[in-house]
Amino acid sequence: MIMIRKSDLEQIFDHGKAGYPSEVCGIIMGKYEDRTKIAQEVRPAGNLNTERAHDRYEMDPKDILKAEREGPKNGMEIVGFYHTHPDHPDAPSEFDRERAWPSYSYIIVSVANGMDIKVRSWVINEETKKFEEEEIEILGEDE
Repeated sequence: MIMIRKSDLEQIFDHGKAGYPSEVCGIIMGKYEDRTKIAQEVRPAGNLNTERAHDRYEMDPKDILKAEREGPKNGMEIVGFYHTHPDHPDAPSEFDRERAWPSYSYIIVSVANGMDIKVRSWVINEETKKFEEEEIEILGEDE
């Protein structure tokens, strides 16, 4: 399960709408408590894939390195990533599966016509190498 504040999820949605019709991506910072990820901050990241931005993303490694360096200073680490699927379902593609790392959450947001939003989160099963949907618990601002 991943727990995320409503305002952080809305920040992801706003990023997706602003970037439509291209895929946008970002990093989810937080902490692990047993098998639960608690998101504490979302960080938009650059999409280096300019040739196929409508259906692919290549997260800028500089953004990942920056998050990895800065996170521990604030008691956080990378717990997941997000990206959008413009005018496509909020389910992972084969391209997504090939690039997924174990233990992270992958929030995928479907942005239809630049407005309508659907969201689900996924984790990769280390044994089967397939995505499994995980629960998203939306928290209030004081949680």
